[in-house]
Amino acid sequence: MNGITAWMEKYIVPVAAKIGSQKHLIALRDSFIGMLPATLAGALAAMISAIVTTFPQSIQQMILGGSKFAALAPDKVWTLANVPVIGDLNNISGLVNQGTLTVIGMIFAFSWGYNLSRAYGVNDLAGGIISVATLFAGLPNQLAKFTTALATTGGMDKTSGTSKAVDAVNGVLSTQGLATWKPVFAAAHMDAGAYFTVIIMGAIAVIIYAKLMLADITIKMPESVPPAVAKAFLAIIPTIVALYVVSLIYYIVGKLTNDSVINLISKYIAEPFQVLSQNIFSVLIVTIFVSIFWFFGIHGPNVLSPALDGIWGPLGLNNQALYFKLHSAGINDLVSKGAIDKAHAINGDFVNLWVRGSWDAFAWFGGSGGTITLVLAILIFSKRQDYKVVSRLGLAPGLFNINEPVLFGLPVVLNPIFAIPFVLAPLVAVIIAYVATALHLVSPVVLAVPWVTPPILNAFMATGFDWRAIIVAIINLAVTFIIWTPFVIAANKMEETDLD
Repeated sequence: MNGITAWMEKYIVPVAAKIGSQKHLIALRDSFIGMLPATLAGALAAMISAIVTTFPQSIQQMILGGSKFAALAPDKVWTLANVPVIGDLNNISGLVNQGTLTVIGMIFAFSWGYNLSRAYGVNDLAGGIISVATLFAGLPNQLAKFTTALATTGGMDKTSGTSKAVDAVNGVLSTQGLATWKPVFAAAHMDAGAYFTVIIMGAIAVIIYAKLMLADITIKMPESVPPAVAKAFLAIIPTIVALYVVSLIYYIVGKLTNDSVINLISKYIAEPFQVLSQNIFSVLIVTIFVSIFWFFGIHGPNVLSPALDGIWGPLGLNNQALYFKLHSAGINDLVSKGAIDKAHAINGDFVNLWVRGSWDAFAWFGGSGGTITLVLAILIFSKRQDYKVVSRLGLAPGLFNINEPVLFGLPVVLNPIFAIPFVLAPLVAVIIAYVATALHLVSPVVLAVPWVTPPILNAFMATGFDWRAIIVAIINLAVTFIIWTPFVIAANKMEETDLD
């Protein structure tokens, strides 16, 4: 064991430390963290919609059957959706969802540009604006595509019910031309599907801007000019150059491929990564490395956040958007029909089996490594007073998935006796949850639940209130408890000073 630890310290830890301190990756991590308020607001909206529109009708009618509403209109089938205030809250939640998850790609663009500029030590507000402008500069104009297609094909079949609309569009096109039309962007290009484009093209633009700022290729104003104005003028030349460079890239790629950069990135970069992410081996590799990094005192989820939040994060948002659209019945119908990847999509819809929130729901109970079960095992079986004291202190935070007191207090970090269960427990839990989801024994994770949500409740909420998720979570808790227990008992035979 000591030999393995020494080898890891020599070869793995330095690499992980470099990754964890790389400024671009730190900026990417902070960008995802910075989006949390908007992401969780959208998740709350989706959960409200789920409760109002998909909570079992029989239970809703039991609740409302004896209400004053039923007395006022006994012939009406009362549900939460048509109850005053509650129905309005549901509609308001739809607007919140529209302002958050529907345009989460645009929100991420600002967060990415802002944090990347801060990493370079330049005007962060301008960096965020440049990143958003870069995203919109590359979005396909859906209206132009539609009208151009109509002009090329001569419109649709005149016998259809849309012939008048087609004639109207063609008339405007022929008399006014496309130049007078305002661009129309598809919402699908501004949601989580924009992440990879934002990361790549936004980085190009913001880095160009930052390099020019650092090279002092700017417009300097007299000292008498207010600081805010002077700061804005400093960013003018770098911003113009950055946006023209990325727009030139968009233009050349469009001419050569007759397609947009965002579509090409999605097809040749994002989709392959996302397909691989649904493979059980990819999920297990990430699970293992999160535990390994933590074992050496390095925050595993932070180091791997480019993968966790950059690949599995958008998949979770895609599931959430689909859940908002189809609700539990629609999600389960897609899963039962095998629509679990793009190749088997039904009407363009498919569900991702494993997303970012799946780890929190089914494996990382109390934090990475499933340490809430370690705490329970210590409180029940440990004879070591130092372990018991730390576990009592760590129990309350652990219920909300905060496990640093346990990781560094026992410690688990660099504790050879706990290395095996720390890696093995979440690994087994992931396998059980993944298989259960693939076999349609539990719904996939479809809601972004706050990571501090206690175990079991997290799984129930994250799966769209699927009661089967409670069973899977309890089974995983029991399994991880069983895995941790022998090592806790073995630690009783060691003196308190052995691990100091």
